[in-house]
Amino acid sequence: MSVLGLDATQIEAGGAHWTAREITQQPQLWREIARLIANDAALANFIAPCRAHKDLRLVLTGAGTSSFIGECLAPALSRHGWFRPEAIATTDIVASPGSFLTRDAPTLMVHFARSGNSPESAAALELAEHGIERCHHLIVTCNGQGELYRRAAALRHAHTLLLPEASNDRSFAMTSSFTGMLLAAAAALQVQPVTEGRIERLAAIGTHVLGAALPLIGSLVQAGPERAVYLGNRELRGLAREAALKMLELTDGGVIAIAESPLGFRHGPKTILNDRTVVVAFLSNDPHTRRYELDLLQELRREAVAGRVVALGARADTAGAADADTLALGEGAAALTDLELCLPYAIFAQSLAMRRSLSLGLSPDTPNAAGTVNRVVQGVSIYPYGGGA
Repeated sequence: MSVLGLDATQIEAGGAHWTAREITQQPQLWREIARLIANDAALANFIAPCRAHKDLRLVLTGAGTSSFIGECLAPALSRHGWFRPEAIATTDIVASPGSFLTRDAPTLMVHFARSGNSPESAAALELAEHGIERCHHLIVTCNGQGELYRRAAALRHAHTLLLPEASNDRSFAMTSSFTGMLLAAAAALQVQPVTEGRIERLAAIGTHVLGAALPLIGSLVQAGPERAVYLGNRELRGLAREAALKMLELTDGGVIAIAESPLGFRHGPKTILNDRTVVVAFLSNDPHTRRYELDLLQELRREAVAGRVVALGARADTAGAADADTLALGEGAAALTDLELCLPYAIFAQSLAMRRSLSLGLSPDTPNAAGTVNRVVQGVSIYPYGGGA
């Protein structure tokens, strides 16, 4: 049986067992997470008073990939009536609590953590709990044995979403934990409906990408890109940052990757382009936003400076639909929100990064040969904070 265009022998020999498994399991995992949220009666009671509080500050926090979940969510939350949603990394909060936490501002902190064992995860939680007078915590995690999950039980006002065990990725890079926590939080914060029909459509599109993207990914990997650029607006800007990190992590820095907005890309970052650069544009389903994205896409293809310019789109009017470097998500994708698009788009980015990792002779499950970067971050000292939040 072929998985991501590779047979079982290739996957095992390449050290990609967990990475491949965790990428491909995502559509089924989304179904499980949707059922989990729908059956959590206490969740609605926890969210309702927070949602009704018009002056509530909403802080979305995590480290690395987990912080990008908040960046994907914040634009959608803002459009759905949440006051001042802010994506602030735990790494920023821990380094300078006084810059990001406000003692007298009622706050809902949404914590994202695959393992919950990163030092900054627990430290940010404690700083918020003791430094903010009225603080509620929504903990979204994949590990029931983690430090963050354990500490949540002692909090005054908290609710924990523990995702299915399969979401606790065993590979180095976060894949199913990223899309799983994103979906769970979107449903919990009531910006994304979790009806059976909608989840089935999303899972079907994710499954479609797993197969339909393989010829394009194979062609891109064969070209041997040394640089990668990911472009996105709105919710897809956070996804672009996650996609760039995935390529950087899984290639152990062998492919330099950056993320930008399509309009921002012209303001300097465009100088990264050369014939060994692949550009991946995540196209929005918002008609106004997409006009700017299509302008840049056409410009990049016309100038032909980049080695490859790839467009991922959901709609029938995607520019260059007949172009070999355009991937359409298929039936039903035009009805997805940009937040939903993050999930199948992420599958493409993860698959591309894994295949490029293998092409460089690396093991995607453990790509960092020097051992200086770990699945759960190490080497962080947490110092007492005396400045007051």
